[in-house]
Amino acid sequence: MSRTVYKLRPSDYWKIGEHESWFADMADQGLHLKKMGIHFAKFVKGESKKMRYRVDVSIKKKVTPEQIQMYAECGWDYVTSYQFFHVFSSPEELNAPELHTDPAEQSYTLKELDKKLALNASIVVVGMILIIGMLSSIWFLDGTPTLVMVEGGTLQQSILAIFIGYSAYNSLQASISIRALRRNLIEGKSIDHHASWKKHYRVHAAIAFLFTAAVGLSAIIPFVQLVKMDTKTLPEANLDLPIVRLADVEENPALIRGEPSYVSDNVDWGNRYSYDWSPLAPVQYETDEQGVVPGRMWEDESGEYTPAIHTQVYQLNTPALADNLISDLIERYRYENSREEFVETEHPDLDQLIVHEEKEMKEVFAFKGKAVMHVRYYGYADIHSVIKNVVEKIRLISE
Repeated sequence: MSRTVYKLRPSDYWKIGEHESWFADMADQGLHLKKMGIHFAKFVKGESKKMRYRVDVSIKKKVTPEQIQMYAECGWDYVTSYQFFHVFSSPEELNAPELHTDPAEQSYTLKELDKKLALNASIVVVGMILIIGMLSSIWFLDGTPTLVMVEGGTLQQSILAIFIGYSAYNSLQASISIRALRRNLIEGKSIDHHASWKKHYRVHAAIAFLFTAAVGLSAIIPFVQLVKMDTKTLPEANLDLPIVRLADVEENPALIRGEPSYVSDNVDWGNRYSYDWSPLAPVQYETDEQGVVPGRMWEDESGEYTPAIHTQVYQLNTPALADNLISDLIERYRYENSREEFVETEHPDLDQLIVHEEKEMKEVFAFKGKAVMHVRYYGYADIHSVIKNVVEKIRLISE
């Protein structure tokens, strides 16, 4: 019983001479071509044979029975087809005449394919430009590319865009190569039926492996994020989490939690903590917390004193991203404020500390080691109270 063997195809489908040479070398090893797929070729294991292979081109994907019969009478047996390429074989000792003896005449078989590939390349390139434009708007429109990358929301789309870009490159290369081949044939230069394929084969195999691994991993990322992400109501008791709590900043025993302002899915969104994950920041927390001090009023008499705090925490895989992430967080949350209002100051326990104060609002951006923290506090507590709590909490995930 014959054994079937599958082999990764050499480089690109339009390299006719390389494919002919590859088929012949495989036959010499006892692997006889049976069928061609998009990425793999199917062979049947048998005795080693000296075979010649020729690839005929036709815009029609199916070769006619009349053409098969005509070539068979000349000593060429039909083997298989892939896209617009039809493979014929002949034993070397038969010394069958070439399918095409006049290169200039053979060039006409590539005319329609040349037009089709040029049209395909144009469409793919335009599509790729649109995809790049869409991704660029996500990454750079608000000027926070590092934050976008760290949060991981577009990582899968970016990997897929690279894959599509490589496909667009291949499509463009196919069009250029077929046009160049047709030009050579018109000039009387025959196809090299013994073209070297080994170098391109190794490169193609490496690229195919890398893209398969990258696309496979990119497909897993959203599922991991979906499994790991969670949002819960923030309990009033302290948690062993790297988040700054409102009570610790206020240091007021009269502070209590007010009535929930918005509840959905059994979560008090005014007092919640969310957990997320990404390949670049495997630990991410975002919290909101609101309180009220009964009997105390805001100084402008606008109502009862209701301090609040918002915290964002990232533990990065590499500290090298921390500085840019801090910059992007400032860009994301500065709103109408100028960057000059965010003042960098020295702190012995932090690698970087940037503060911003505006009336009742105090804002702290800090990083230490792998940990980055952003805290926005509304209330009358001193900025130093916020910084002190940031230093205490950031230590938990800085290593």
